[in-house]
Parts: sequence; structure tokens; C-alpha cells
Amino acid sequence: MQFGIAIPTAADSWRLVRRAEELGFSHAWFFDTQMLSADPFVAMTAAAMKTTRIKLGTGVLIPSNRIAPVAATAFASLNKLAPGRIVFGVSTGFTGRRTMGLGAVRLADMEEYIRVIQALWRGETVETMLEGKRRKIRLMNPELGLINITDEMPTYIAASGPKARALTAKIGAAWIDNVADVERGAATLDQMRQAWRAAGRGADTLTSVAWIGAAVLEEGEPVDGPRAMALVAPRAAMLLHRAADTALAGYPAPLAMRPEFADAAKAYIEHARTFEPRDAYYLSNHRGHLMFVRPDERSFITADMIRGTSFIGTLPDLTRRIAGLRDAGFSQVVFSIPPGQEHAIEDLGRLRRAFG
Repeated sequence: MQFGIAIPTAADSWRLVRRAEELGFSHAWFFDTQMLSADPFVAMTAAAMKTTRIKLGTGVLIPSNRIAPVAATAFASLNKLAPGRIVFGVSTGFTGRRTMGLGAVRLADMEEYIRVIQALWRGETVETMLEGKRRKIRLMNPELGLINITDEMPTYIAASGPKARALTAKIGAAWIDNVADVERGAATLDQMRQAWRAAGRGADTLTSVAWIGAAVLEEGEPVDGPRAMALVAPRAAMLLHRAADTALAGYPAPLAMRPEFADAAKAYIEHARTFEPRDAYYLSNHRGHLMFVRPDERSFITADMIRGTSFIGTLPDLTRRIAGLRDAGFSQVVFSIPPGQEHAIEDLGRLRRAFG
């Protein structure tokens, strides 16, 4: 099993990525969340220049942020700097869309986006819609060596719902899932395998990635102490942010709210109704999303919520739980590291080494 890190992108994320490479991590994934974090292609370029082995991926790219030919060229440019180390991670968008008061990109639009990018990388002339008209486009002179479309750039799709999983299987992409615990992760992986087989694909060809929040605690350290609040509570807060979006904007929730967290979510929704400006509640709701816990949301996040949404515990505890993900069949585990908590890479490196 491989191990990766996920980064709320900073322009100098290469520092953390280089340390991750030294510690034996296989992948670094960069958030595509404009206005919350830095541009992923800027950060990935710096990381490409400062590393030699670790794979660099968008985690995950939002199709509406860049037209397909621009994104295809950007990836191919990175692939020139780090041949064979570039990964195209993509999804319909959550944080980067919600921060602008928008819902997810339609699945059909994401499928078209992927189709165009992959066709351009194959050197094909492809027809796509640009400014209201169907137009033929292609990468016109890759033979000059300004970009690299020779080395493969695999596609990974973050897919939490059944339709998105079916699309992932249809395309034959690798699959990313946010995982809160071993049991739910294993159950969702089984659903993905069913979709994979239904698309006529061999079960052993599925690449699956478990994206988790993790904190290595000392014996007796509380799960809602300072370390946990900094490292994994932002992931628990994501439940609250999603609940507010569903209540205040009517966005569909890909996952049902777990009953044990319903009261906290209900209380947070009432709090979110007070956010200013009233016609843009999302500017407050998503501030710090997956990065830090805001003072105004701290009281809604309980120890049980942290425990139920993250992998948190002593090194032996986490080794056992990560082994459960491996045994369930996940190909890679990715640890999200909030800004300012880069030192956690050392503890996570010890956890990775437990698996050889």
C-alpha cells in the first residue's frame, strides 16, 4: 500500500513535499481551492523542481476553474518538469465551488472535460464547446518539447455518490474517497468494486485511494486537545459546513448526516443563519475549510465528532486502523495536513514506516 499527503496549497508547499519524499511518501496532492489557498499549478511547479521521485497530483481539480485546453497544457507543462510524476485528480467540486456560492459541476460536464483533456494528451484533434460553439482543438506542436504528453498522466476521480462512482468505472479512472473509519470505508469500496465490475472491468485493476484526517497522539492525550483541534477538527467541521449549505442553499448532500451528529449540525445551521452578509453566508461558512477551526464554530465540534470523522489515536491504534484499510483493499492512504501543522509529517512518517 502507498501513502500520500494532501496539502491546502501554499506557494512554497514544496518544502513539505520534499520532506514527504524523504520519508518515503509516494504522492503529494494539492488542493484546488481558489481564495482559500494558493494556486495548485504554481505550487506543483515548485515541487516538481525540488523533488525527484514523489508523484504530484491535483487533489482535486475543479473543471469550472479552467477550460479544458488550458488545464491539459498546464498538466503537460508540469509533465515536462517531472516526467511520469504528474497525476490528474478531478471532481465536481466542493469547497472551491461553495466558496463562490455555487453547487457542484454537473457530472456530464466533468465527463466531457475529462474526455477533452485525455484526447488532447493522446495528440488527437477533439471537438468541444467553447464560447457557445463547437470547435476543433488540438495541441499543435508537442514535438517541440515545450510540453510532455509522452509520459502517462493517470486520471483519478473523487467520487462519493453512486452516479459518480459509475462514471469513474466507465472512464476506467482511479478512485478517491473521503474515509472517516475503516468500516464505512470498506463498505464504500465494495460499492465502487460493484460499479467497476458492472462496467466490465477486472476487480484487480481498480486503484482506490482513502483520503483521511489523522493525528498521532501520545498515550492519554485527549481527542479534543490542542493537537487534535489543529490536525483533524477541521475535517469534523466539514460536516457542519455541508449541513449549512444544504439548509441554506439547498445543495444536495452526497452523504446523509450521521444521527449522532444531527443535534450539533442543527445548532450550527442556526448559527450560520446569522452570517454576514446575509446574501453570501458561504463567505463565513467556508472560511478555514479543512485548514483550521474558526472560533465561532469551536463549540459545535465535540470529541465524539472528531473521533467519528478522523483516524486519531496512538501510533499502535492508528497502525491497526490503517492496516484495516489495507486489508479492505485500498491502494493508497492519503493524510491531510493543515497549514501550520507541517511538523505532523514526522509522526505520519513513523506511521508510514510501520508498513515497510
